[in-house]
Amino acid sequence: MDNLFIEIVAPDRRAFQGQARGLRAPGAEGSFEVLKDHAPMIATIEVGPIFVTSLTGEKIGFATSGGFVEVLNNVVTVLTETCEPASEIDVGRARDAEQRAKEALAASADPEERAKAEKALERARNRLRLSMGDV
Repeated sequence: MDNLFIEIVAPDRRAFQGQARGLRAPGAEGSFEVLKDHAPMIATIEVGPIFVTSLTGEKIGFATSGGFVEVLNNVVTVLTETCEPASEIDVGRARDAEQRAKEALAASADPEERAKAEKALERARNRLRLSMGDV
């Protein structure tokens, strides 16, 4: 069989656990895909979408704000800071978060505050893109 066992875990939930064909993640050095018999690795991931390809070929999307991926013996473990299935994203809440982040960015002069607002904006936009299928 051409399967992987994938587990995606955030501090507040196990977002996914089961057999799948593959996983695509937003790596710190660029997006990458893991398929059966991938070489062992540990990689950091950043804000972006994670996609699990189910055994039927369906793409299941998750919004993440970063974390780590470990691949070993056809087992993929993803430890994320946050992980939200695309099907559970509240678009209104994500739009509100985007607006708040834009306002904070416009109002901040301090470099540290600006960086924080930019990250919040990036997370909100990732959630919006994923919820609308624009990824």
